[in-house]
Amino acid sequence: MIRVLLADDEELIRGAVAALLELEPDIEVVAQAGDGRGAVEKVLAHRPDVAVVDLQMPGLSGLEVAAEVAVALDSCAVVILTGHGRPPLLRRALMSGARGFVPKGSPAAVLAEVIRRVHDGGRYVDPALAAEALMAPECPLTPRELDVLRLADGGVPVATIARQAHLSPGTARNYLAAAVAKLGAGSRAEAIARAREHGWL
Repeated sequence: MIRVLLADDEELIRGAVAALLELEPDIEVVAQAGDGRGAVEKVLAHRPDVAVVDLQMPGLSGLEVAAEVAVALDSCAVVILTGHGRPPLLRRALMSGARGFVPKGSPAAVLAEVIRRVHDGGRYVDPALAAEALMAPECPLTPRELDVLRLADGGVPVATIARQAHLSPGTARNYLAAAVAKLGAGSRAEAIARAREHGWL
């Protein structure tokens, strides 16, 4: 029997997925969580074989849950279930330790097969999303430019960004200017919006 944890902040979706998986003869839903932190806690408490987690949840995102579970309980395979299947998110999910990436629009039978596959040590990426990922443009920003742009979200002053990033204000300003220029944006806010739209932030 494959023991599964489900984490999604939308109770209706979580309940529906649980009900569908319970129809499978070899899958048992042993725990559910409504947020990312709760998902990690329940993984540690119940030690499931597979954790199916939503990409966007309060507390910790699905990517952060995957990264924490990979360290805390590497025997638990994480599958990201998402309504936002952008290629850069796929890359980040796989880098965070997730073993599967499944759009929420997939049939229940596909999710059950993905659970079986990752439980057996395999990986699964939605074929259409994998094809898109191969054609998607690479992020033009360096990791440091992305960090500084992320810290700038919400109009944070340069001095605060510099302090948080352990940089001088001038260096932080240069990174921000480079990010804005590379993204062809007219402002920091526009650069952040474009980076987020592509799934780079």
